[in-house]
Amino acid sequence: MTMFFHRLFSALTLIAACALPTGAGAQFSLKEGAPASTTVVTEQVRAELLAWAPDGVQPGKPLWVGLQLAHIPEWHTYWKNSGDSGLPTLLEWTLPAGITAGEIAWPTPKKIPIGTLANYGYEGTVLLPVPLSVAPGFAASELEIKLKAAWLVCKKECIPQEGDFVLKIPARSSTGLSGSAFAAAFAASPRPLDGAGSRIAVDAQAIQVSLAGLPASLQGKTLDFFPETGSVIEPGAAWQQAWQGAVWTAQIPLSSQRTESPQQMPVVVASGDAAYRITAPVQGAWPAVAAPATMSPALEAALKANAAVGAAPSVSSGQPLGLLAALLGALLGGLILNLMPCVFPVLAIKVVSFTQEKNQATRLAGGLAYTAGVLLSFIALGAVLLGLRAAGEQLGWGFQLQSPAVVAALAALFTLIGLNLAGLFEFGSVLPSRVASLQASNPTANAFLTGVLATAIASPCTAPFMGASLGFALGLPAWQALAVFGAIGLGMALPYLAASAVPAVARALPRPGPWMDTFRRLMAFPMFATVAWLVWVLGQQSGIDGAGALLALLVLMALVLWSLTLRGRARLVLATFSIALAAAGLWAVGQNVTQAMDAPAIAGAPSERWQTWEPGRVEQLTAQGRSVFVDFTAAWCVTCQYNKKTTLANSTVLADMDAKKVALLRADWTRRDPAVTAALAQLGRNGVPVYVIYKPGSAPVVLSEILSVDDVRAELAKL
Repeated sequence: MTMFFHRLFSALTLIAACALPTGAGAQFSLKEGAPASTTVVTEQVRAELLAWAPDGVQPGKPLWVGLQLAHIPEWHTYWKNSGDSGLPTLLEWTLPAGITAGEIAWPTPKKIPIGTLANYGYEGTVLLPVPLSVAPGFAASELEIKLKAAWLVCKKECIPQEGDFVLKIPARSSTGLSGSAFAAAFAASPRPLDGAGSRIAVDAQAIQVSLAGLPASLQGKTLDFFPETGSVIEPGAAWQQAWQGAVWTAQIPLSSQRTESPQQMPVVVASGDAAYRITAPVQGAWPAVAAPATMSPALEAALKANAAVGAAPSVSSGQPLGLLAALLGALLGGLILNLMPCVFPVLAIKVVSFTQEKNQATRLAGGLAYTAGVLLSFIALGAVLLGLRAAGEQLGWGFQLQSPAVVAALAALFTLIGLNLAGLFEFGSVLPSRVASLQASNPTANAFLTGVLATAIASPCTAPFMGASLGFALGLPAWQALAVFGAIGLGMALPYLAASAVPAVARALPRPGPWMDTFRRLMAFPMFATVAWLVWVLGQQSGIDGAGALLALLVLMALVLWSLTLRGRARLVLATFSIALAAAGLWAVGQNVTQAMDAPAIAGAPSERWQTWEPGRVEQLTAQGRSVFVDFTAAWCVTCQYNKKTTLANSTVLADMDAKKVALLRADWTRRDPAVTAALAQLGRNGVPVYVIYKPGSAPVVLSEILSVDDVRAELAKL
C-alpha cells in the first residue's frame, strides 16, 4: 500500500485551508498581550491616541492626551450619557509615577434617533481629550503613556471593540502636531456657566427645567437638551420648551426605567455650534423607581452586544487560569482528544501503520516523526489563528471547518484515502513508479504527514480541559499562546509516542499475514463514515444542493481514479473521458458547494422547545426572571452532535428544564458568526461545544464539554 501521497495531499490541504481568506465582515477585538501602537483600525472606526504638550512635560503646563475616533459614515459611538441604549467609551490609563489623568472633557454630542428612541453620541471624527497633571520633581526624559480603550460602535447593529495604545512624549520638547485636533475638541465642548437661578423641579411624570444665565444670542432659539445623568428622562420622547424672557424652560417626561434620583443635575444645552453646561439643583421629591419593564424590541436591537464592552463576566466554573494551569489543561485536553469521535478515522491509519512495522527502531523513529507532525501542525494552526485575529478577523478554534471549501477539500481527501484502503487503486498504478517509490524510502515522512492529517481532522474538536486553555491562550503574548497550542499537540501525540517507544507493544502485536490485507480494507469504512459526516456538515452550510453537488463530484473523482488503474488503450480512452466528465461536472455544479444559503440551517434546527440564540436574547430573558440554557454548537463538531442526541435529548433532563421554566437557546457556529465568537470570548472560550446556564443575578455556569445527564440535572437543581 502506498500511503505517502495521500499523507502529502493531507498536508497541502491543511496549508491551503489555513491560507484561505476568511471573508469580510469579521470584527476586531485586540486582546491584552497583542502589540500596541498609537493607532487601531477596524472596519468601522479608526482610533488614534494623540497628545498635545506645547511646553513639554512640565509641572503647571498644559498637557493633554486623547483618543480620536474617526467613524465611517452612518456609524457612531457614545457620549458619557448614551441615551436610550449604548455605552460610553471607556479609557484606562497606565502612567508613570508623578503623572495623573483627569476626566474626559466630553465634546457636545448629537441626538441620534433610533425609531421612537434616541441615543446621544458622535459621528464623523471626534476627539475625547483628557488632561494630565505633572507632579513637581518629574524628571524623566520621556513620558510613556499606555491606554486600554473600549468603545461600542453602532449603526443598526452594535459592535464592541477595544484596543491597546502606547505613545511616547519627549519631556523637554514641545509636542504640538495635534494642536488643531485638540483646539477643535475644546471648541466643540460645552462652556461652563454659573446658571444662578436655574432649577429642575420634579413631579410624578416629568421634570420642569428652568435655566437662567444663558447668553442673549440663544434667546428665542430651539435648544437641544442633554442631561449628563443617565436613566432619568426619555431621550426619544416628545417634549415642550419655551423662553420666558431670559429663562429657558422645558417639560421633559421621566424615564419609565429611571434608576437615578440626583439632587443636582449637570445638563448641556446646545444650538448649532454653541453649547453650555449648567449644574442645576433639583427641587421636589423623586417618585419611586418603577419596577423593571420588559425590554422593547427596538431597545433589544440596539443593545445587541453592549454587555461585551464591559468586563468579562465571572464564570462560576473557575477563576482565570495561570500559564502553568493552561499548559496542564492543554496537555490533558490533547490526551483526551484521542478519544473524541472526530479522531477515530486517523486512529485507523495509525493502527494500520503499527501492524505493518515490526522493527522497533523504525517504529520509534515513526513515533517521533508523528509527534513532530502533530506538534508543529498545532503550533502552525495556532499561529495562523493568532495572526488572523490580530489582523481583525473574529475567529475561533475549528475556524477552518467554517469554510465550505475546506469541508469539501477534506471530504475529497478522505474519499481518496478510503478508496486507496479499500483497494480500488494503488498510487503506484496512477503515478509514475519513480514517484510512487518515494513512500518506501521515506517512512519517517509518512509518519510526519500522518501527524499533519491527525491535526487537520482533530482540530475542530474541543475536549475537556481544552476549552478554558484555548480561551486563555488567545489573551496571552504570542509565544505563550503558541506554547499552549503546542501542549495540546503534545498531549494528543503522547499515547502514540509512548506506544512506539515501548517494546512490549511490538511483542503484543499479531504476526504479519493475510489478515493485514483484510484489516486494511476494513479501515476504509471509518474514512467513508468521515466523508458522510463532512457531506452532512456541508449540507448545513450550503444546503441540499451543495451536499448533492459534492457527492456527485466525489463519484466523478472515484471514476477518474478507477480509469487510471486500467491498462492499454482502455486506460487512455476512459481516463480522457472521465477527466473531461469530472471537469464538466466541476464547472456545472462546483459553485453549489460553496454557495451561501438564504436562510442557513443550523445544527439541530430550532424547534418549539429550542429557539435560535441572538445577541441580547439572554439578557432579555434573564431580565424577565427566567433562567437560560445556551448550547453553543456547530454541525462539524462531532462532540456537539453526540451531546445533542444523547444528554440534551434525555427525557429527564428536558423534564427538569420544563419544571424550572428554563429557556433553551441554540447558538450555531457552523458558519462564521462574529456575534457567537464574541459571546464565546466573554465566557473565556474559543471553540465548541460550550454549554452555559444563565441565572438572573448570578454569574453564568459553564458545563463540561462532555455533557452528562447527571451533571446537567445537578446544575438545574440549583436554580
